[in-house]
Amino acid sequence: MTAYLSVLSHDIIALITILNPIAAASIMVGMVTPPTPNVIRPIAFKATLTILIASLVTLFSGEFVFKLFGINVLSLKVIGGIILMMIAINMANGQQSKSKHSKEEADEADEKEDVSIIPLGIPILFGPGVIATIIVLNHNHIQSYPMMISYGLITIAIFAATLAVYLILRYAGAINRALGVTGMKILTRIMGLIVGAIAAQFIISGIKGLWGTM
Repeated sequence: MTAYLSVLSHDIIALITILNPIAAASIMVGMVTPPTPNVIRPIAFKATLTILIASLVTLFSGEFVFKLFGINVLSLKVIGGIILMMIAINMANGQQSKSKHSKEEADEADEKEDVSIIPLGIPILFGPGVIATIIVLNHNHIQSYPMMISYGLITIAIFAATLAVYLILRYAGAINRALGVTGMKILTRIMGLIVGAIAAQFIISGIKGLWGTM
């Protein structure tokens, strides 16, 4: 049981860090006018629901889709790790990753009345880094645990991470006021270090696995 709790806590922290809801909350406040609790609440709920559905679809069908195109998980570990490393570098510099939110998407968001699903849910929160992380974490667990336990652990981690995202988005205005610009950047940089460490593990593990098959 202790081992399962340790794995589960690692997965939850990894998903929350890569989703980066603190940065998303700051972006959401800038998109929403006026950023009052009554306006933010439904946006936070729909964005979180989008993440939950997309994450569960990725968990139960993502690896199958990649195999359909002849892409194995080891290759996904490497490219996913590179994507995460790019995100981590931007986070460590206190910037929002362009791989998650481009200028064109920001311009489109300015013209949309409802930004909860696109671009807030996808791709600001749920992007390629999250997809790679879910598939790789599940694949790693299957090597050590029965399949049902592996899927169960990731499913619980997804629900816990999305709940944390909802709470942070729900109280985005208060968090922004409490932390300020400096506090947000400090938190983003700390999270960037964690994402970078996860990315390094993915890259090294993927390269070692691919090297062994040569």
